[in-house]
Amino acid sequence: MKKVKIVAVIPAHMASVRFPGKILHSFFGHPMIEHVRRRALLSSGIEDVFVATCDEVIEKTIRNYGGKVIATGSHHLNGTTRVAEAAELIDCSHIILLQGDEPLLLPSFIDTMANKILANPNGDAWNGTGPIQNQADIDRHSFVKCAVSSDNRILYCFRRGPSHTNFLNQQRYIRKILGVIAYRKSFIKAIDD
Repeated sequence: MKKVKIVAVIPAHMASVRFPGKILHSFFGHPMIEHVRRRALLSSGIEDVFVATCDEVIEKTIRNYGGKVIATGSHHLNGTTRVAEAAELIDCSHIILLQGDEPLLLPSFIDTMANKILANPNGDAWNGTGPIQNQADIDRHSFVKCAVSSDNRILYCFRRGPSHTNFLNQQRYIRKILGVIAYRKSFIKAIDD
C-alpha cells in the first residue's frame, strides 16, 4: 500500500428534496456547508478539504470563502457518486465524505475516522455511528439509523424504526449514522463504475 493520504470531500447540490438550497442556508452568519468545511479544516487527521458540486452558486460561494472546489456533473443521484467523480482529480489514498448540511460536525469525529483508516488502510469503507439517547429518536425520520451486528458491522439502514422490542434492547443494536463516511480511493472509484 502506498503512503496514506486522507482528504475530506463534501458533496453538495442545490436540489435537496426536503429543503431545496439548504446547503447555502445561513446558519449563524455563514452557509451550512461553510461551517462543515471550516470544521473539517480543524481536523488534524486529514490533509485537505474539497467541495464537490455541480452548482455554480455553491462553487462561487465556497471560492469566495477561500475553499477548494471540484466541479462535477449534474447527473449524480447521491453524494457518493459525486465524490467518486471528484476523487479522480484528487491525489489521495482515502477520502472521508462529509455531509454539507451538518454544521455542528465535530472535528474529533473526522479525527476518529482518520485513525480508523490508519489502523486498517487496506479496508474498503468505514461509516461513523453514534448512540441513540432517547426513544423518540428511534422513529425520527430526519436522520438515518442503522442496525449493527455484535462486531459493529452495519447490517441495514433505515429512517423509521423497524423493531418493536423495548427501547433498552434497541439501544444495544441500533445506532445513529453520523454522516462521516470514508472510502479507500480505489474502492469508491469501483462503486461508481
